Amino acid sequence: MKEDKKIARRCDRETVPMPEMHDTFVLKRSFSDEEMDALRRGNIPQSMEDKWFRYMEGSTLWAHRSWTGYCIYQIDFKEDNNHLVTVNRDPEQYKCTDVEEDVKTLNRLLDWWVKVPYDHYNEWLSETYRSLQKSDKK
Repeated sequence: MKEDKKIARRCDRETVPMPEMHDTFVLKRSFSDEEMDALRRGNIPQSMEDKWFRYMEGSTLWAHRSWTGYCIYQIDFKEDNNHLVTVNRDPEQYKCTDVEEDVKTLNRLLDWWVKVPYDHYNEWLSETYRSLQKSDKK
């Protein structure tokens, strides 16, 4: 089933570039043609619960927080499925400092982002639940 919506472009939202404080890692993951099509469409947030503005330019996916416009992830997709990820490390924009946690988080996000139709509300519920679980462990 195809989702009929506008393809996201950089100019659709105010964004902040990836800061100079960043890290890189390789994400080893394959994507089907349908999943890549979903990623190429990106996402223009339509509600407060939708936390991500995403768009592709060439083979690069840019993922910005929808409220602040901060660029959190930049994924350069490679044909060999060893995708180069640049992740924000500015502590005023993004709190995570652990690559292993970023790999888990990004894989979880990508699992949501490749679904058609994209279900931002259930993604938000899952993210909220995980945050509450983390705060209970402290």
